[in-house]
Amino acid sequence: MNPQKQTEAPLILRRLFNKAVLVADPMHTMPRYLPQKPTGRVIVIGAGKASARMAESVEAHWGACEGIIITRYGYGRPTKGIEIIEASHPVPDENGVNATNRILDMMNSLSDDDFVICLISGGASALLCSPIACLTLEEKQNINRSLLDCGASIDKINLVRKHLSNVKGGQLAAAAYPAKMLSLILSDVPGDDIQFIGSGPTVGDNSTFKQAMKILSDYNIELPKRVVEYADSQSKIILPTDIRLSKTENIIFAAPSQSLKAVSKMAIEQYGFEVINLGDELQGEAREVARKQAEQAIQIQQKLSAVKAPVLLLSGGELTVTSTGNGIGGPNAEFCLALAIALNQQQGIFGLAADTDGVDGIAEVAGAVISPTTLKDAEKSFISPAMSLKKNDSHRFFEKINSQVVTGPTFTNVNDFRAILIYPN
Repeated sequence: MNPQKQTEAPLILRRLFNKAVLVADPMHTMPRYLPQKPTGRVIVIGAGKASARMAESVEAHWGACEGIIITRYGYGRPTKGIEIIEASHPVPDENGVNATNRILDMMNSLSDDDFVICLISGGASALLCSPIACLTLEEKQNINRSLLDCGASIDKINLVRKHLSNVKGGQLAAAAYPAKMLSLILSDVPGDDIQFIGSGPTVGDNSTFKQAMKILSDYNIELPKRVVEYADSQSKIILPTDIRLSKTENIIFAAPSQSLKAVSKMAIEQYGFEVINLGDELQGEAREVARKQAEQAIQIQQKLSAVKAPVLLLSGGELTVTSTGNGIGGPNAEFCLALAIALNQQQGIFGLAADTDGVDGIAEVAGAVISPTTLKDAEKSFISPAMSLKKNDSHRFFEKINSQVVTGPTFTNVNDFRAILIYPN
């Protein structure tokens, strides 16, 4: 063990996280998927936390374009012709609804001579919002909050969202028909299933409203009776075989696996670490996954000798938090807090977990970093790790000990990034 080298561990982890974000920057990754600009009318639409940066990338190669993009407040980018509209995330607001309806109106005027570029990234589910006829925005907001707080996985949340929407589940692509559409997608979901990225506005779906109701029932979330009756009989989800999807091509141009691969390469070549990549499809309760990875990290350390290289344990995916307290937190910060508690000041083990979009939960914080001194730092700051975890108050915990990862808007989104650095002990 080299104590001098270990003092650099938090900085190294932050550099690795920065690499994961950089690799997913649409300005660098998206251009090679753009065709030559068509000669006819071209419309650029889309939504998501990375969508404004994606639009910026389109115009950097095509020049000024016509269109509307919806992104999160604070995530706008300078564009030449494309209108960038900022709205609320993860709970939708009127700005998102009005902008979505403008996009749908624009799609209704298209012909088969027109070409649409659709830019979708994580966050589109909340930002691209057009509730079904009998559902009010306030009711939609309450359902969103309940789904986010109950610990449901993103695929379940998005399945419900589709059946309460006029734009998700292939409906945006269907609205653009007969125009040709190219949908460029930045994945933020485990397994990169395009049906669930942004709730699949350009992708057909075979799910049923009965499946959506089962999910809501499992988490004790109720819909107004009129909404149940309407959605059961008027579901607008587009089947994959629908002819209105025949002129739409969906391409994932960046994904969590690419970021993890780039970080692995950097860790090996620049730092000489041994890398164990657990993959980008991890799901589950943040605190439970943290406990398991703490056990794994200790087991790895026990097998290391002083002459062996440090081991970097990497993982991606989207963890969840079942909110039972009234604190401020998110899955990445909660993972780190639970990890620190489980490691119990184990020497030589450091960790970082952060969301690549710069927002963990609803706070303007990406995540946190821990070290063997985290629990001692908390004691000095008179804050209880166990009580903070119980209250789901992880962001306040790490703010108190100055261990937050704060990036501001990153203009990309390939979901959570977790790294545990294990030195011989």
